[in-house]
Amino acid sequence: CILWSGCCVGIRPSIFLSPALCVCPAKERGNMSGVTNVCCIGAGYVGGPTCSVIALKGGEKVKVTVVDINEKRIAAWNSDTLPIYEPGLDEIVKQCRGKNLFFSTNVPQAIKDADLIFVSVNTPTKMYGVGKGCAADVKYIESCARAIAEHAESSKIVIEKSTVPARTAETLDRILSSNCKPGIDFQILSNPEFLAEGTAVADLLNPDRVLIGGPTTEKGLAAVAKLSSVYEHWVPKDRIITTNTWSSELSKLAANAFLAQRVSSINAMSAICEATGADVSEVARAIGKDSRLGPKFLQASVGFGGSCFQKDILNMVYLAESLGLPEVAAYWRQVIIMNDWQERRFSNRIIRCLFNTVSGKRIGVLGFAFKKNTGDTRESPAIYVCSQLIEEGAFLNIYDPKVSEEQIMEDLHGQVSRGEPDRVSDLVTVCKSSDQALNNVHAVVVLTEWDEFKEIDYQRVYDNMLKPAFIFDGRLLLDHAKLKQIGFQVEVIGKTIH
Repeated sequence: CILWSGCCVGIRPSIFLSPALCVCPAKERGNMSGVTNVCCIGAGYVGGPTCSVIALKGGEKVKVTVVDINEKRIAAWNSDTLPIYEPGLDEIVKQCRGKNLFFSTNVPQAIKDADLIFVSVNTPTKMYGVGKGCAADVKYIESCARAIAEHAESSKIVIEKSTVPARTAETLDRILSSNCKPGIDFQILSNPEFLAEGTAVADLLNPDRVLIGGPTTEKGLAAVAKLSSVYEHWVPKDRIITTNTWSSELSKLAANAFLAQRVSSINAMSAICEATGADVSEVARAIGKDSRLGPKFLQASVGFGGSCFQKDILNMVYLAESLGLPEVAAYWRQVIIMNDWQERRFSNRIIRCLFNTVSGKRIGVLGFAFKKNTGDTRESPAIYVCSQLIEEGAFLNIYDPKVSEEQIMEDLHGQVSRGEPDRVSDLVTVCKSSDQALNNVHAVVVLTEWDEFKEIDYQRVYDNMLKPAFIFDGRLLLDHAKLKQIGFQVEVIGKTIH
């Protein structure tokens, strides 16, 4: 089904596009309302943490099973080394695993047993065919729908948890209703996740809001109430927002687009600040005091990354183009253009400051994850900055406390020129410590805002560097005055260090 060629024929649009609901289930706080078995298909950055918290807060009466066809990933969830890093997650998993939290590759059995099924699989940007480079690839969503239809032996509530294109619920409904067994009913809900990597556990335990979108039919309202009752165990009712399905799906895209827009806006200001002598941090602090704006997401940097921002904005671009709204599409595409430019601008600055060549020079890189407190490298600015430096012939010493050597090399191999397969291996050393990464280098480049990078003995680093010693702070993390006093040539985003 091609989602954006208009409404899918045969779907009941009135169910999904009706006015916003205002459902406040009058259930006793903590009552699971008959929900005893929860299944999540997809053991990734959303499914794993979300279901771990549901298991923790729902009590032992609710059984939560996270399933995935990736045996290696499930084995990691069942081990002492989880496949993802989030502060606090390890403790929750260890507390609940084997009691009411289970990780399995037995997808059919989990579907059969479940009352609620969360669909939390990857929806990457399509790199082929219609919508290439913009549209979300929903093939894994479709695979889940077909698996649910095949293995379900009783009625189910199926919940979109992945970040999905608007109207994906219609696709799920069409596949499930076309393939379901007699007497089995599926209710499709949208329940997008608004957690931020690095603070996922805190976001899940104390969310700003929980958004649930569903049909306005009697069964649909009942399904919304049942899912709401799960969250009511620990989330106040006034934070549970209910809407129609279309509004819920679009709200997730809009939230990420607005956040990314703020990052690109302050990064655009950073370029003006550098040209005029202003300080972007002071500008951000001044405008952040405006109650209409607030201070969040006004930290200038080398650029935004992660699995959602770019993907969701491109999804918005594709949606707007498909709806015949080219001006809207161009507006949102500019957010991506600005982010790409900021990454190029930073890497070009490194090259320019190092006397217009980095060939044969060794550069110490601090950080590879797209942000601190996560090991996720998807769309990380570090990938693009490092790739450009490699293309220019620089030797890189890369250190990140939570990203594996395997992941770093995989990301860089996928980005650097395909014609020289050994180029990355020849030029990149993944280090076990910052000391190793910064020994005898021409320059230091900060690409992730890990707190431990502030504690490095930069005097010792300076003493062991080739001179002049450069440091490029892509996250506005370090004490620039102190670094200047030590003797560094300090280059930062959004201001000039004199």
